[in-house]
Amino acid sequence: MAGKRTISRRKFLKGALFAVGTFTIVPRRILGGPGYLPPSDELTKAVIGVGGMGRGHLYYPGARLVAVCDVDEKHLETALFLGGAGVTGYRDFREVLERRDIDIVHIVTPPQWHALMSVVAAEAGKDIWCEKPMTRTIGEGQKVVEAVQKNGRIFRINTWFRFRDDFYRFGTPVKPIKKIVDSGMLGWPLKVTVNGNTGFNWKFDWSGKTDLVPQWIPSELDYDMWLGPAPYKPYHPHRTHLTFRGYWDYDGGGLGDMGQHYLDPVQYILGKDDTSPVEIDVDAPQAHPDAVGSWRRISLRYADGCEIILDGENVEPNPPYIEGPEGRLYPGLESDIPDLPRKLARLPDPEPQVTEFAEAVRNRQKFALNEANGHRSCTLVNLGKIAVRLGRGLRFDPVAQRFIDDDEANRLINQPMRAPWHL
Repeated sequence: MAGKRTISRRKFLKGALFAVGTFTIVPRRILGGPGYLPPSDELTKAVIGVGGMGRGHLYYPGARLVAVCDVDEKHLETALFLGGAGVTGYRDFREVLERRDIDIVHIVTPPQWHALMSVVAAEAGKDIWCEKPMTRTIGEGQKVVEAVQKNGRIFRINTWFRFRDDFYRFGTPVKPIKKIVDSGMLGWPLKVTVNGNTGFNWKFDWSGKTDLVPQWIPSELDYDMWLGPAPYKPYHPHRTHLTFRGYWDYDGGGLGDMGQHYLDPVQYILGKDDTSPVEIDVDAPQAHPDAVGSWRRISLRYADGCEIILDGENVEPNPPYIEGPEGRLYPGLESDIPDLPRKLARLPDPEPQVTEFAEAVRNRQKFALNEANGHRSCTLVNLGKIAVRLGRGLRFDPVAQRFIDDDEANRLINQPMRAPWHL
């Protein structure tokens, strides 16, 4: 590789390459006892996947960057230049996980890698910051929850609207919306409409292409490692890097890309962090088996009657964002509830949340958006994806996390990984 910095290519422990549960790595904080981390000890981190998004996360408060990893040498060269002295580059994420001096791994790869890397990182004793969507399938999400909790790790998903920043067109964080819903002023059950007219963009222009002609693999790209557990398909640049989201093997189009940003706050607002919808209806063109396309409408209904409408065509020109039998709430906190500002000011705040990841790691506290509630909000995305792929309605058991009397849909819960990768 060009440049002055050396990329470590140390061999990883033989026999621990693909099997979860074989790691014997002990993080430095464990050496001092359960949860031990001296207050003066600086947290360290590695970023796995340093394309455009990954390079944007090289630095954040509370952790020092010590390693970067990517299967594209050009990406890696750029990240090493930006990372500066003391940062080592790797082509294989397993070599990153072998290092005992790394506390946190930030996974910024395409989603086909998210579950496998998260599980193996948890087994290696690392805390995990993962990009959205959390996992590509429901079954992968279950495996991540199991591994993180079994190994006592701290996990977060990189979407923050449930606890920070203005929520799209609302001009306010989610907190006052949550307070209004919890107060019961809107009544129950509630209907939430997510469409362009309430501030959301499903990015249907990120659809896949159906006429790809195989191309030569660029010399700087380890395409086999880029694919990882995804099925082998001949290389074409549109399948990788900035446009990979348009293919079912790696993501789910705009729904996969933006869905957890949009739907995790809805789940939190409705108080559904420990459950999932029971009925899913869809109106969409017949899906291509490889390339993700658009959809017109997806409905997700819970057992208590609450419903989330994903309006892909923006059919409703000015829908309330949340509607109940006693009132409606629009973007900007516009409402038909009399004297809402005064009533809102008197409402109690929601339960406090740990919203600083470094604090969560140091104090061994669950982060606000963690493996458990993150899996449930990612399941909203994956339920919609499966309905679109199959082009029909579904019934789901949120406890067993299986579809009811539907073998075809259940096969999409646990999709096989390409050998030798497996969970």
